[in-house]
Amino acid sequence: MNPTQPTFPRRAIFIDRDGTLNEEVGYVCSLDEFRLYDFAAESVRLINEAGWLAIVVTSQAGVARGLFTEDFLAEVHNKMTAQLASKGARLEAIYYCPHHPTEGESPYRQVCDCRKPKPGMLHRAAADFNLDLTECVVIGDRFRDFAMAQAVGGGSVLVLTGYGKEEFEQDRTIWSQQPDCVAENLLEAVRWVLKTFPTKS
Repeated sequence: MNPTQPTFPRRAIFIDRDGTLNEEVGYVCSLDEFRLYDFAAESVRLINEAGWLAIVVTSQAGVARGLFTEDFLAEVHNKMTAQLASKGARLEAIYYCPHHPTEGESPYRQVCDCRKPKPGMLHRAAADFNLDLTECVVIGDRFRDFAMAQAVGGGSVLVLTGYGKEEFEQDRTIWSQQPDCVAENLLEAVRWVLKTFPTKS
């Protein structure tokens, strides 16, 4: 997945991984534990067909905690992209944060700019793909996903899969900010984005 550099800013839908694209199981520590939701491929395919970039942004502190390696993470992502591709869906890129501020050893134990809700992964994608982040949207199942989006002036959708329903029901009254939309799942979220933010000619 090689980034391209068009002369005009492009738009992306950033997708959280665990609990949004695939079933939430805690840390995915074996390939058998990684299971895409049934609606995942159709959701990504809709993004592709609409001319947006589909980019995954995921925090993977299991690396810092010593639960799995970056090589294993690459295997998981290869499985994910292959399963999506088999159904005609394409991811432009996958960005992940392997760090934790207090767990593990150097270089993974650090206060970084990429651990959500910090927007480091979004900034890297913007540089790689010439994105206007204020024209992009983040879809995820946790407060930190839409807080990351709002940190760069982008749109945000909370899905009720994964941890989404629990966080929405228990914490929304104390959130410092609210998502632009709450959707049942990724497919509903993508449809809302494409209806609300039509592709520019």
